[in-house]
Amino acid sequence: MRVLSFILAAGFAAAVVDAQAPSAAPSRPAFEVASVRPNTSGSASMNVGTQPGGRFNAVNIPLTQLIQNAYRVHDFQIIGGPAWLSDRFDVIAKAETEFAPGVPGTIGTQWLMLQSLLAERFQLVAHRETREMGIYALMRAREDGRLGPRLRQSDVDCGALTRPGATLPPPAAPAPGMRPIRPCMIRAGGGNVVAGASKLDVLIGNLSIETRRIVENRTGLTGVFDIDLSWAPDGSTDTTRPSLFTALQEQLGLKLESTRAPVEVLVIDSISRLTPD
Repeated sequence: MRVLSFILAAGFAAAVVDAQAPSAAPSRPAFEVASVRPNTSGSASMNVGTQPGGRFNAVNIPLTQLIQNAYRVHDFQIIGGPAWLSDRFDVIAKAETEFAPGVPGTIGTQWLMLQSLLAERFQLVAHRETREMGIYALMRAREDGRLGPRLRQSDVDCGALTRPGATLPPPAAPAPGMRPIRPCMIRAGGGNVVAGASKLDVLIGNLSIETRRIVENRTGLTGVFDIDLSWAPDGSTDTTRPSLFTALQEQLGLKLESTRAPVEVLVIDSISRLTPD
């Protein structure tokens, strides 16, 4: 049975972990030192990321977002939990060494450490299981398979451009109606996905966030693409841009079809209020 999962902003399927009793669970790596404190600023902005030296920082981040990052799931894949999962926190943590490089199909060391931190400070106990859920299949919209004017195959090798001494080339001349796109760069948010020489995983990740469903790639497309997608987000008063579903067809030559499939979810068995530093 195929199980659909998704790692945020990366496009790799997460490893399935069988539910186990806490005492039987394998040991996870942990941060050397960590501080977790409530953030009551009332601000809507937040910031989360890793830094050299094995540092992990999160500012004003909701607890549910910490869980999403730690277990590499979308919010709609989290089942259960109290209403106060929306409470916000500041996290400053440091590992003993640099974080190990990520391996496709696995959860990075920093996220395993975050799982350990959640278990220690919030007594979080959770397990993965699969449930039949509605998903979207991303498919080609046209019978002849032609792509839309704002989805163009690229021959740029971003891996080579990240090597020491390499420089990014200037944006290629855009296709008619397409905004200039710098190779290997991504901009997303506010009803836009603009990406240069990127796998469709980037598009699919943003579609999952926007539609609140897992999106499975059934286009048959491989390689990297220049992508320029623009739509009016739900609730927007912008009448100059089409809906997401219309934009996909008109701009990229793709469509979303509703279907059902087994989806990996994270079930929260128990969680407690923050244990103070």
